Amino acid sequence: MNTRTIKDLTPAEVRGKRALVRVDFNVPLDEAGGVADDTRVRAAVPTIQALIKGGARVVLCSHLGRPKGKPDPKYTLAPVAPVLAKLLGAAVTFVPHVVGAEAEAATRALKDGEVCLLENTRFEAGEEKNDAALAKSFAALGDFYVNDAFGAAHRAHASTEGVTKHLRPAVAGLLMQKELDYLGGALDKPKRPFIAILGGSKISGKIDVIEALLPKVDGILIGGAMACTFYKAQGFETGKSLVEPDRVEMAADLIERAAFRLTLPHDAVVAPAIAEGNKAHAVKRDEIPTDEAMLDIGPESAASYARAIASAKTIIWNGPMGVFETKPFDAGTLAVAKAMAEATGKGATTIIGGGDSAAAVEEAGLASKMSHVSTGGGASLEFLEGKVLPGVAALDTR
Repeated sequence: MNTRTIKDLTPAEVRGKRALVRVDFNVPLDEAGGVADDTRVRAAVPTIQALIKGGARVVLCSHLGRPKGKPDPKYTLAPVAPVLAKLLGAAVTFVPHVVGAEAEAATRALKDGEVCLLENTRFEAGEEKNDAALAKSFAALGDFYVNDAFGAAHRAHASTEGVTKHLRPAVAGLLMQKELDYLGGALDKPKRPFIAILGGSKISGKIDVIEALLPKVDGILIGGAMACTFYKAQGFETGKSLVEPDRVEMAADLIERAAFRLTLPHDAVVAPAIAEGNKAHAVKRDEIPTDEAMLDIGPESAASYARAIASAKTIIWNGPMGVFETKPFDAGTLAVAKAMAEATGKGATTIIGGGDSAAAVEEAGLASKMSHVSTGGGASLEFLEGKVLPGVAALDTR
């Protein structure tokens, strides 16, 4: 990775300086407005601790939800401050402003090693428009810039890209570095065999990933409802399954070009509807009933995929194998998660590409058994597609 990180900064560039740190605290909130899952907050702690240790004055900024460019109490970052304080074992001052004189005064009042958290960046209308004036206002809040928000790195926003035009040094945090090292390492120098597992509901969302990965991997395992568009391309009955008719021709072309490297589920778990899990049963892929839908990969496929995972040295997984939120349609996703956990224990590099896959391994209690669980679903997909991430491209290079 050629991007400069906080490790490349000299002590003089850090001590006594205000570090404007873009973090990803876009956390789920519970009904009472508290933090329901602190995974993303925990992920930012190593960078914050390193800056505290270096004597920086840490100014944190993040978005939360979609407040549509104006203040909305429902999306305030205030509940995150005490959660972060507990994780750090240090005080975190919440600043009820995003930019402006009050926010700047709060940052200048910080002493070495102290931390403050600004209000939701998306309370400002110019954030998502990458407004130049807002970017300049963000730059006034720090003496150097750190982007540790991989989950927002695929967006060219004022706090992720625009600010770097006015504030240098601009470097990556430890989480950002970890994301780029794992994902970049898998794509550039994977230990082989290298396989990718792609699931989810729609092939359209994964076309670019499949195209980008095909020349690099030894195999791609397909799961989820997107398998049904491939089935349709092969002339199989898909019943009430989700199919993208306008992608069938593309699926047929992918099957032809991928040859033996693209594996579709051999069997499927079907039912009349998601709510009718008690009627779920497994069928061969060419025997899906006209009045039922594929809602998970079948047990034969789950076992076959587990064997493929066991024989691989690098595995990237993005997208569940079925409707994992509803039993019994979580079996395929759980089988893949368990196989990846076992593969990690035997020395394989296992990478979960964020989103639903990350939620699935977290729910299964297996997140800690993976080499890396990405914090950015959309960002990791775009990275795997080979796209330039604006929030990364804007940072200093070594």
